[in-house]
Amino acid sequence: MKTFDYVIVGAGSAGCVVADRLSADGRATVLVLEAGGSDRNFWIRMPLGYARCFTDPEVNWNYQPDPDPGLGGRVNHWPRGKVLGGSSSINALVWMRGHPTDFDDWRAAGNVGWGYDDVLPAFRALEDNKAGADQWRATGGPVPIADMSRTVHPLTRRFLDAGAELGLPRNQDFNGAGQEGVGIYQQNIANGRRVSAADAFLKPAMRRRNVEVLTQAVATHIVVEAGRAVGVEFMRGGERRIVRARREIVLSAGSIASPQLLQLSGIGPGDLLGRLGIPVVADNPHIGANLQDHQSVNYAWRANVPTLNRLLRSWWGKAFIGARYVLTRSGPLAMSVNQGGGFLRSDASLSRPNLQIYFQANSAIPPRPGGNAMREIDPWHGFAMGVSNCRPKSRGNIRIAAIDPRQAPRITVNALSHPDDQMELVAGVRFLRSMAATRALSPFIAEEMRPGSSVQTDEQLLADIRARAGTVFHPVSTCRMAPDRLDGVVSPRLAVHGLSGLRVADASVFPSIISGNTNAATMMIGWKAADMILEDNR
Repeated sequence: MKTFDYVIVGAGSAGCVVADRLSADGRATVLVLEAGGSDRNFWIRMPLGYARCFTDPEVNWNYQPDPDPGLGGRVNHWPRGKVLGGSSSINALVWMRGHPTDFDDWRAAGNVGWGYDDVLPAFRALEDNKAGADQWRATGGPVPIADMSRTVHPLTRRFLDAGAELGLPRNQDFNGAGQEGVGIYQQNIANGRRVSAADAFLKPAMRRRNVEVLTQAVATHIVVEAGRAVGVEFMRGGERRIVRARREIVLSAGSIASPQLLQLSGIGPGDLLGRLGIPVVADNPHIGANLQDHQSVNYAWRANVPTLNRLLRSWWGKAFIGARYVLTRSGPLAMSVNQGGGFLRSDASLSRPNLQIYFQANSAIPPRPGGNAMREIDPWHGFAMGVSNCRPKSRGNIRIAAIDPRQAPRITVNALSHPDDQMELVAGVRFLRSMAATRALSPFIAEEMRPGSSVQTDEQLLADIRARAGTVFHPVSTCRMAPDRLDGVVSPRLAVHGLSGLRVADASVFPSIISGNTNAATMMIGWKAADMILEDNR
């Protein structure tokens, strides 16, 4: 049985950061257990290739939540990275920190050290912003942040003009002085290639002699002795193994797998564990609870000018943009499909934006498990705009269904179960239509295709939202941070309440969901977690 100073479960957005920083001095030994495999995959490297990774079981867990009453009983597709880099290897690459007040909310809830002024240094340390440094952004960090404004489709610029017509300011940096307005999304791309957490942090760490990374290693149980986590049981190559940790175990398996592993280990809701015959190590009903996610619905228009549809769908178009990418690392394949977007208030009395919008210079039906993303592109010139709630109030949960770690947990989303979430999205889709009706965009529109002009009343709009909306792939808060175990799972030092030697560092610890995409904030969690671990183990 091997022993390391630190054992990290999960090589995702946060786990890679933790592994790099804990091993940097060359003294502490670090083991990383990753359930997935190598990220040596062309579709991972190519930014728009994430469409191929969306359903690929080689790199994706392909979770399926329970049928959701709020979505008309539909079963949504929940992709999660099962590969080095985790979801940072298969996401849409938008680099968004969140609204500053999101983190102030965390601190106001009793989580000392997590206000915006506390987390800003960590964000700055992560980033190498190609637009240069100022009081909010920095250069020289491991993650390159690209300004894509020179390479977007011409319709994306029309989208920005449409926002201006409706009173939204042009925002040059959503991570800067303010979040409200429309702009071009920053992306973690360098030289036309994705830079995942594995690229930025884990691969440099793997060159050190004190770091070991095991892929295809599925953690099955956290070993607890006398109230202290001392080891991790895992399966690899059909063999069951145990590895021990001298100092700490860091759980960075993500918002689904982290609560799943805790529950399998007897750490979770006592009633659930009792029904499954799992001995209770620590009874905490919050483990797997408080699931939050952004729900979004896309509107699609048929355009009277060429869009990316013809290039992404036709054989000659794919050949052209493919050759361009291979030869020059440029073109549509070298950036995310979400080229532009913005944040707005559905009610002027609100103190901060409550809706996020997205612009795509193409239109497509979301690919289904087993489907081919490129075949889902609409056969006409089209573009799409989507909208999601920034801070939804609906709550779900993650609960294991069996003691078999190979069986996926039950995911109960309860999407749109709160009436405020419903009404915000109705307001949001009305705003999308207002943008389509502007002088900037309307000349380029032939017809609204989804949902179509017959859908008009609030009731009709909400029914359409229930029929078509889906996740934006931002599940958080299933191991929520809180000052004590009465309200959450981990302390502000990310230590699991009631146990020693065990921390959680991933998006599951968010006290509440943030406004915007979650990958950057998850890496920030990893950075601060490493700081705390190093401080507490001096």
